[in-house]
Amino acid sequence: MFDTMTLLGAHLAAGALSFPEMSPAIFSIDFGFLGLGKFHLRWYALGYMAGIGLAWWYATAMIKRPALFGGTSPLTKDQLDDIMFWIILGIILGGRIGYILFYMVPYQFDALIADPGTILRIWDGGMSFHGGISGVAIALVYFAWSRKVSLYSIGDIAGVVAPIGIGLVRIANFINAELYGRHTDSSWGMIFPEGIVPGSTPPAYNWDTGQWVYTGFETARFPSQLYESALEGWLPLIVLSILIWRFGALKRPGLVAGLFLLMYAFGRTMVENFRMPDSFVHGLPEWLTMGQILSIPMWLGGAWLVWNALKQKPAKQA
Repeated sequence: MFDTMTLLGAHLAAGALSFPEMSPAIFSIDFGFLGLGKFHLRWYALGYMAGIGLAWWYATAMIKRPALFGGTSPLTKDQLDDIMFWIILGIILGGRIGYILFYMVPYQFDALIADPGTILRIWDGGMSFHGGISGVAIALVYFAWSRKVSLYSIGDIAGVVAPIGIGLVRIANFINAELYGRHTDSSWGMIFPEGIVPGSTPPAYNWDTGQWVYTGFETARFPSQLYESALEGWLPLIVLSILIWRFGALKRPGLVAGLFLLMYAFGRTMVENFRMPDSFVHGLPEWLTMGQILSIPMWLGGAWLVWNALKQKPAKQA
């Protein structure tokens, strides 16, 4: 059996693309003289920071053009700055709580009970996109209620800027050699390092030697992180931007938010067929994944928002 699997791995790896082996850190600074160890600015962190910064910039550009909304912007510049704080909080808390509820409680409960402190160790990994978007939704509802602004309109703004961060973070997942795809013998399959360095994040990277660690038995896999970056990030960004700037989609409050939810759910559902399921998730049929299950509310919510927006008359500039 071992020889058969070895031969199969060699066959699948033949002609496959090589992983680029970039460092997970853009640069590192050694603060050892202060007793603090090394500081690493990681691509993953930069993906979040750049995504938030570019989202703020794009949202600012939209609210400066009241005509896009039919004559009146739903937010002032100060209100946009305030809501960004709540959105960031929603991403962090929602993403972590979602991971705990969706993945750790059902599948890793014993480990959670043995070490409750893992809940706070975000740097060890474990963020759920569906939890993050739930956190953002709660933040938007609270902000709209407390500031008496249109929930649908600020949801539209969030819907068109969110894909920027999604696209960037998925590229960072690729650089980290994590969340890779299923085995394939296709010509665009890639050999990802699958070694394990105890205590390292990402697990296959040795920070002491600056090298990626391979087991020697890797097989080609789909680079599904790049599929997700394209289908969940860049494609929705392009399509929604065209609808906003060319066809006035923001004049129908809720339309852009609904389309974003539908496009993300579609992209995630499709890519889950290529992405390697989480090893600890069990009890699901082979054709169904946790990511697809968690996308069902996005299908339903997105469809309702689009239906509700299209039955309303578009806002007209006074």
